Amino acid sequence: QVQLVESGGGLVQAGGSLRLSCAVSTRTLSNYAVGWFRQAPGKEREFASAISWAGLTTYADSVKGRFTISRDNAKSTVYLQMNSLKPEDTAVYYCAADLSVVPRDGAEPAYWGQGTQVTVSS
Repeated sequence: QVQLVESGGGLVQAGGSLRLSCAVSTRTLSNYAVGWFRQAPGKEREFASAISWAGLTTYADSVKGRFTISRDNAKSTVYLQMNSLKPEDTAVYYCAADLSVVPRDGAEPAYWGQGTQVTVSS
């Protein structure tokens, strides 16, 4: 069973940037599709972005054009570059991976990290 560890969260002002990292405990990250989900206080968890085995990327409308997901299979790490951050991006961000499913709303991956807090001040 793989383990996922997120890092890079923190406090940033509106308009700023953060880069989240997701370290996956596998030597074959290329076998996994990986996604980022987020959960704001008092709200349900929602899909943010995903990257397939082939490197195809998908984004929620709310983050499209501002967030960029990427993967480095050699380092077993997936990144989420977040630019032009807004207060409504404040949430706990979770990394998740699956061997068979590309993460998206309604298709939840099998493996999850513990999350990293992102807080955007206005």
